[in-house]
Amino acid sequence: MRLCRHLLVLFLMYHLSLASKYDDLFDNEFAEFEDFDAEEDVISNENSPETDFKESSQENVQSDDEQDVVIDDDDSEFEHFQDVEEFEGFETKDEKPVTEPKITITKVPIHFRANWDSYWLEILMVAGLVVYFINFVTGKSKNTKIANVWLQTHRQLLEDNFSLVGDDGALEKNENVGFIKESENVFTLWCSGRTCCEGMLVELKLIKRQDLVAILSGMMRPTLDQVHIKVTMNKEDMDNFVFCVASKKTSLHLSKEMADLSVYCPERRPGDKHNIPASFNVMSEISEATSAMLDSKVVAVLNKFTDLVDYIHFSDQYSGPKQQEDTGVLKLPDNQKVLMFGFNMPLKGVSLEEAMNQLKPLLIMVFYCMEKVKKYRLSKEGKAKADKNRQRVEEAFLKSTHQARAEAAAARREERRRQEKEKVMADEDPERQRRWEEKEQKRQAKKRAPKMKQLKVKAL
Repeated sequence: MRLCRHLLVLFLMYHLSLASKYDDLFDNEFAEFEDFDAEEDVISNENSPETDFKESSQENVQSDDEQDVVIDDDDSEFEHFQDVEEFEGFETKDEKPVTEPKITITKVPIHFRANWDSYWLEILMVAGLVVYFINFVTGKSKNTKIANVWLQTHRQLLEDNFSLVGDDGALEKNENVGFIKESENVFTLWCSGRTCCEGMLVELKLIKRQDLVAILSGMMRPTLDQVHIKVTMNKEDMDNFVFCVASKKTSLHLSKEMADLSVYCPERRPGDKHNIPASFNVMSEISEATSAMLDSKVVAVLNKFTDLVDYIHFSDQYSGPKQQEDTGVLKLPDNQKVLMFGFNMPLKGVSLEEAMNQLKPLLIMVFYCMEKVKKYRLSKEGKAKADKNRQRVEEAFLKSTHQARAEAAAARREERRRQEKEKVMADEDPERQRRWEEKEQKRQAKKRAPKMKQLKVKAL
């Protein structure tokens, strides 16, 4: 009965509240928005028997379930954050910091013998430098010894043919002057004071024994120690001809590199046609000069010392290596009358003294050729042929450089006019400036005028 009574009172109150709200809708335009707030207040403030009944029923159910179900607390989910052992090195304010024990390391010296593998690159570099230094010292001393032995062997022969052996350029004459060291493997000796020549230059080009890299490259491409002799003849003591005898490899190089051989005697003929070994090639401008130079004595030396003779080169048009065409040279180079010889040194398998004694006959042949060239003269036909060849070369050179020479001449004329104009303008005489301007205008008008050819007509 009590429950029914409470429900009836609740029903009446609910209808009264709806009626009051319906009346307020016509008076208040914003009543429909306030309705939500009112409902929340009513639900929260009323203590009806029905809500009490629901709450009591829920408490009974909860009390029954507590015996079987254990409810987890949400705070237990983060309990591991409060555990000190979960974090290493984490210190709380209450706990004292834990200090690590101090470890003392004893310094023990490292023995290099136990770690040689770590220094293999340094060891190789030091070993390479030591080997290079030892090779440099030994190679340098050996080249110097070869030069000294050659000079000792040939000094008496040189002094018999020249009044001055070993000129070092000093004003005072020194009897003990020897080779001049150009580098560790190149030595030069100048001799002068003889008829028919201005002087003789002896040059020893030895193997680069002081250079380890050159020694290694020489194993792949062997080279030889050589003696190069250059005799500069007087202009009146040598006739006009070009002649060369050389080994096949050297002749190919000379015909391509030397200007006189490439122009005057580009053809290479085998040496067996001139009674010399077939390993030589002969290049000659005039055939009669070839037979004159290759007489019985020279042929005997070439046959006996075939391996020692590299080349023999006589020329009145010697100007050195060939110049490039685009160098802009506007005149023929200065030529010299020279006798050039190249000999190989036989240093393998024999002592130095014995090897130098084998070279003595070749130096004697050099003096023989000097006297022979001094006495030799071409025939009329040979001289005419030589002069014709030189005139042909000069004309070809002038023709090839005509355009360049014309441009150079025009540039020189323009430079002279510019200097003349500057000189006239620097003068304060207006009359002189006027006359120069009139002269220049006439010259320009004459230059622009068309060129007319004059025809000569014979009178009847």
